[in-house]
Amino acid sequence: MQLAAATDAFLRHLQHKNLSPHTLAGYRRDLDKLQLLADEEGRGDVQSLDEMCLRSWLARLHRSGISPKSLQRWLSAVRTLLRFCVREGWLAANMAEGLRAPKAEKRLPKLLDVDAAAQFVESPDGHAGGNTEDAASDLLALRDTAILELFYSSGLRLSELTGLNWPDLDLRGGEVRVTGKGNKTRLLPVGRHARRALEDWRREAPPSIADALGESPVFTSAKGKRLGNRAVQLRLSHWSRAGGAEQPVHPHMLRHSFASHMLESSGDLRAVQELLGHADISTTQIYTHLDFQHLSRVYDKAHPRARKSDDD
Repeated sequence: MQLAAATDAFLRHLQHKNLSPHTLAGYRRDLDKLQLLADEEGRGDVQSLDEMCLRSWLARLHRSGISPKSLQRWLSAVRTLLRFCVREGWLAANMAEGLRAPKAEKRLPKLLDVDAAAQFVESPDGHAGGNTEDAASDLLALRDTAILELFYSSGLRLSELTGLNWPDLDLRGGEVRVTGKGNKTRLLPVGRHARRALEDWRREAPPSIADALGESPVFTSAKGKRLGNRAVQLRLSHWSRAGGAEQPVHPHMLRHSFASHMLESSGDLRAVQELLGHADISTTQIYTHLDFQHLSRVYDKAHPRARKSDDD
């Protein structure tokens, strides 16, 4: 089987799985690289590929300056293509299964410190009642305050927040039930400030178009439609600009801030894992690096034998 034909069949297979155009384009770019490398060595048939040539191409791409993250994505695309070829009977074995790309350096998530987070989530509340052209209406300010307070109070993912319906919230008991990745539900506490903001929004929220379907979405537009992910992202960008933030604040930054501040205060990694809905605690462990940075700064400032001399 020719590599080009196998690649086309594989991409058609991915299309039938309803992958996004963005994901399909990524696969196409990575597999085009594979085709170019194979053509240079006259390996037009999938059976002419072997572990040695794949390892050589991986090293070549690495030397060319491609980032470890891009290399991992390329190798993943090749591995998935060859797995498809094995399943179709065009290959006896997947020679890419044992290959590993260089590890990408883990970037620490960006977050706000405690004071900056408090100032940001309160920013819509401070603009309510304003008459300037770029100020949000009182109604949108109430809604946005509730959104920001809930993000920071409970560490929700963006999709978890936009998918909320009023029956998911128990404001009297201070709880919210969310459906996260893998359709798993978890019960989270809702803080006092977030409860008050949600109560204010519920009193003033316009009737929802979705109410007739029995959904009763918590966050809606001025026209009563459920607020989508992109709309929430734009509102956070709006309040970032309005508050003169040095960098745009996005929903995941508030989630990161929630996790880091919880870990700083409690030191309970397992509890933070449960609150975030991480299936694997290793995903949560990145916040221990942030916590250590905080502790290190405190140590440098406080310990008499940690302070650097002027000669250092």
